[in-house]
Amino acid sequence: MWDAVDTYAKRGGRLLYMGGDGFYWRVAFNRDFPGIIELRRAETGIRAWPTEVGEYYQGFDGRYGGLWLRQGRAPQGLVGVGFAAQGFDISSYFVRMSDSFKPEVQFVFEGVGADERIGDFGLIGGGAAGLELDRASPELGTPLNAYILARSEGHTNGYFLVPEEFLETGPGLSGDESPLVRADIVFFEMPQNGAVFSVGSISWAGSLSHNGYDNNVSKITDNVVRRFLDPRGF
Repeated sequence: MWDAVDTYAKRGGRLLYMGGDGFYWRVAFNRDFPGIIELRRAETGIRAWPTEVGEYYQGFDGRYGGLWLRQGRAPQGLVGVGFAAQGFDISSYFVRMSDSFKPEVQFVFEGVGADERIGDFGLIGGGAAGLELDRASPELGTPLNAYILARSEGHTNGYFLVPEEFLETGPGLSGDESPLVRADIVFFEMPQNGAVFSVGSISWAGSLSHNGYDNNVSKITDNVVRRFLDPRGF
């Protein structure tokens, strides 16, 4: 499935990743019972239960389970962003970054003001940046040609880095202290006129319907969908 998405984008496909915490765990399917999925939460990662010692390999296919990050396939290399933090008190908003004013990406922000807070409203925690957040990380594979269009800010101390992001506990791991606790909105081109647009936040969808869908989250989403339907190159 991972290879299929990757191949699609590399052959001219256009992909919108409109959530967060995606492409995180490796899973296995049962060939005899297609409705069954096996997940082994090996080593690390945010998890409600740990896999026992000696049970890191999947029974269905014999492959090593756990995070894709630990398999050498960080999601940043696929969609530009990867799981960075989570919290469940209040959601926040995005602010535009310098890349968002470059001519190549002006289609994303048509009808959106330069100083507008993007998504400081919504049904999920009151904002478009919340619950689970994905950020760009060049060291983990975010493409060098990626534009960092917007970045979330104002997260509370109820948001924490995912455990694979740090080695020792201590101060500076929460949203009110760490600059790593954030979501990034990213766009990058792929071969043959392909492209990827990622919002890096689960709560983005909860902001679409605000004010009868007349808002900057809906506007940006509509702009990108319409441009991605246009076969012209970027």
